[in-house]
Amino acid sequence: MDFWQRYRAIDTRDARFDGQFYTAVKTTRIYCRPSCPARTPKAENVEFFETSAAAHEAGYRACKRCLPEAVPGTPAWNVRSDVAARAMRLINDGVMDDGGVPILAARLGYSTRQLGRILTQELGAGPLALARAARAQTARQLLVSTPMSLSDVAFASGFNSIRQFNETIAEVYDRTPGQLRASARHNERSLPSKGAPASGTLSLRLPYRGVLDRGVFAFLAARAIPGVELATDSSYERALTMPHGVAHFSVTLNSRGTLDLDVHSVALKDLHSLITRVRRLFDLDADPVAIDEVLSTDPRLAPQVASVPGIRLPGALDPQEMLIRAMIGQQITVAAARTALGGLATRGEPFAPQRGTASDGPGRSRHAGSPLEGDGITRLFPAPAVLAEAIPELLRGPARRRESLRHAATAMASGELAFGFGDTPETLAERLLPLPGVGPWTVGYLSMRVLGAPDVFLAGDAAIRNGIRSLGGDGDPAFASLSPWRSYATLHLWRAAATAPRRITKSLSEG
Repeated sequence: MDFWQRYRAIDTRDARFDGQFYTAVKTTRIYCRPSCPARTPKAENVEFFETSAAAHEAGYRACKRCLPEAVPGTPAWNVRSDVAARAMRLINDGVMDDGGVPILAARLGYSTRQLGRILTQELGAGPLALARAARAQTARQLLVSTPMSLSDVAFASGFNSIRQFNETIAEVYDRTPGQLRASARHNERSLPSKGAPASGTLSLRLPYRGVLDRGVFAFLAARAIPGVELATDSSYERALTMPHGVAHFSVTLNSRGTLDLDVHSVALKDLHSLITRVRRLFDLDADPVAIDEVLSTDPRLAPQVASVPGIRLPGALDPQEMLIRAMIGQQITVAAARTALGGLATRGEPFAPQRGTASDGPGRSRHAGSPLEGDGITRLFPAPAVLAEAIPELLRGPARRRESLRHAATAMASGELAFGFGDTPETLAERLLPLPGVGPWTVGYLSMRVLGAPDVFLAGDAAIRNGIRSLGGDGDPAFASLSPWRSYATLHLWRAAATAPRRITKSLSEG
């Protein structure tokens, strides 16, 4: 967007652009979200920034009225695949919390100096400033939404010291952490949507743009691995191995349309990364209005889009786990893949939800009255080394398929195969295509789920072909005019195939 397109957005207070850019007013030295209700400043007094970190670096402070940090993130980090976008995905995943800039630069294949120059040029701020802004945003959310102690908020947000935490909050928000928390009672949008949580449970509201199609829950529920995940048409729960321990969480879409995250247990250092991964799992930074506008231009999809607005692209919590799930799901039904994965999951480390308070963070109790109560989560998804041993014994099917899976698990366990949220579809293909049993479908599917790549079209998928036939097969078979949102078209076609009156039952699974 150019200057005047952005200025028109703030003049109309268009909430679709909240989080996609920031408006700074030179006379007040304040930056806002585009939908800020304050009077529109004169154009000559305005400058725009790609990130809040760039506004911080330029000497601006966050608006106390519109809370520009309390918005979904920009979808650009998934649409773009350049160094800046890859860096933002890794920063949001907490890569810099342990190793700092050198680790981030190494993951991206650049020197620290080169990376700093690229990010400053593209985003207006270097990696340290971008990481600090991400930590400040997490800290604000925890301060106004939870009863966590200030010291726990500091370390859970990724700060290395209380002093650094206090200085950053004061600089960004022009308030102390205590003052920021006290203001929550006057700001209803920041308060948790539910009543007081059970002791030890951390409850957060997850913001998102536009309409949230609950089909993302159905997608996850159909693929939920018994004992590892528990899902319904409005809730999702699991325990997940994180860098510093095991996290246990649940997500619920309540009747008012708000999305609530309950964290039952987590290491403080993993909380920021966990929130980011949950947001990616439900594609909460997407712009559904922009996506639906483009998809509606295709006459075959227009009725489907009208009936299912706000469709989301389900993400992945663990890239390595998703590779195994995708490889097992190739050329078999979703139900068959779920059964096979359930057998492998029996080798996962046992997990027993506990009540009380953990010493290093939120407790392990469930939210009172939660629809997820029960003993459904009993195990963690097995680590690659465990899978390498279990696959030949527990997995049925062709020997070549079992050997391909064992080879992939062994390569991940040894570190020979490394990939993740910082990849691009191109680098992912370079790493995965040499593996036996991995083809373009698998790479495309991983690009969608792990990277959130919005423009993947799985042309060889049998369910896609069925979906096109059910909607009317005339027109461009690759839906090229729908770029860069063809991943969302894929989801619509999968749904159309699943609900068609007559369809083949043995087709390529969507993982």
